[in-house]
Amino acid sequence: MHTSSTAKTTSISRATTTLAMTITAALLSTGSSSFQHAGRAFSRNSRAIATSTRILSAKPGQAEVVLVGCGAPNRGMGWYHAVQMLEGRCPSASLDYVVEPWFMGAGKEGPGGPEFADWEKETEAAYGTKFATSLADLPPPENPRVALISGRTADNPRLLTESIANGCKTIYLEKPGAPTVAELAAMRDEASAAGVAVLMGYNKNVCKYVRKTREFAATMPGSHVTFVSNNAYENTPESLGECFERNAEGMLKNMAIHELALLVSFYDVTVENIESVEADKEFSSVQTLPGPSGKEWTDFDKIKFTITTKNGNQVSVAADRCGGTDSYATVSDPSGAEVFRYYMPDEEDREMVKELSAKYPGAMPYFFTQDPDYVTVKELVAKHCADGSPAEGVATIDVAVETLRVAEYLTPLLTEQLS
Repeated sequence: MHTSSTAKTTSISRATTTLAMTITAALLSTGSSSFQHAGRAFSRNSRAIATSTRILSAKPGQAEVVLVGCGAPNRGMGWYHAVQMLEGRCPSASLDYVVEPWFMGAGKEGPGGPEFADWEKETEAAYGTKFATSLADLPPPENPRVALISGRTADNPRLLTESIANGCKTIYLEKPGAPTVAELAAMRDEASAAGVAVLMGYNKNVCKYVRKTREFAATMPGSHVTFVSNNAYENTPESLGECFERNAEGMLKNMAIHELALLVSFYDVTVENIESVEADKEFSSVQTLPGPSGKEWTDFDKIKFTITTKNGNQVSVAADRCGGTDSYATVSDPSGAEVFRYYMPDEEDREMVKELSAKYPGAMPYFFTQDPDYVTVKELVAKHCADGSPAEGVATIDVAVETLRVAEYLTPLLTEQLS
């Protein structure tokens, strides 16, 4: 919630920006070579960003954030991360830079390109956030710097290397982190050698519904927990084919990776500690469908399975691409009867979801149901970077490596059980 002083500050910033641009334009028209040079620093065609052009920047106690991989407005997870920081909802984070090579490069004339260009202009004018096509174009950090990497999974190894070279002290890495275990483990080792902390965007680790479910289950010996994740894709070959192609790493490395991270974090699930895995064949489904490119992709459109560990833990996961917008968790008693269910969002948060849906019409529905948790993770990561505070509950890259190992172990095993 914004205070009146914040609103005034924003108005002043916008007015200052407009005045600065007007004065610059007038001076450029005089032909002054010095101001022509300054004007070129503001140009969208300029690759490097001059420090002198920055209108706003991180203040003491804040980390300066570089968002790497924004995506299209209303569609990209990076875009929604940006919106939350620009609105001041993460007090320790100052969104100083956005690096977006696709929509500022080869994709600028394609779908989403014009919308991104409009948003870029509005954001730079209103907040002073600077845009670039590469991390190499940014000036050195003036404050502790976080790279929030939210691009294509396949690009993450390169982007992590570039973020370290750019002077980032902390890296917030969106799930699953890398296409393979080997690549993610190499990224972990590279960051460790450079003294850079890598924390993961597994927001469900800090979710209210997860916490309340675990607390309830702890009061009932012999109970069984099931985590249920839903998306709201249309149940058509066209919609699912597009989903399969865009998320080519597969459901267990994409949509259901959050649930696997919960199992690794809280239920002692590792590849070595898995005793058995059983797919629910009645619930689950595997399809092979053509994507927009015409290439065929095979993936789960829904999957449910139960894992039993060697030390006696048992937990289930269900994920459905076409199941709706809500995620939830259940607790069953030893007889199998459900005795507890908690939704995300809960009744307390549903009004917030309605408000956000009205504010950002057309945006992905899951942005809003998980909105408070995205804020929590970003704030914890930014504060850790700014002053060293522990990022309590946030998954580390070590958790991410084991989570990806579990995903790679489960995918062929479950596929075989369902064939």
